[in-house]
Amino acid sequence: MARAIVVGERHLILGFKGVGMEIIPAQDREALHRELMTLARDPDVALVLVTESLAAEAPESIAEFRGASMASLTVIPTHEGSRHVSFEMMRRLVEKSIGVDVLGKD
Repeated sequence: MARAIVVGERHLILGFKGVGMEIIPAQDREALHRELMTLARDPDVALVLVTESLAAEAPESIAEFRGASMASLTVIPTHEGSRHVSFEMMRRLVEKSIGVDVLGKD
């Protein structure tokens, strides 16, 4: 059965449990990396949401997860507002794949 998981700071992700998603608290980049690598090995994981505050600290862990898993990983903003981490990751991937920054720096 497909699973949807939210990874991030406990106080920021607790609400997702109320709508039926699994939550995995992670307070720092090492914990995020460890949890993502565990999830990457689980074929039942279909969707992973990561808080933007943690994703900003560990972009290499996000990239490694995306390379190792078929699951979709999305970075979600927190109550602090968006830092545009997801957009920056997508912009760099597009630029790397086609050689041109079509999305613009700002």
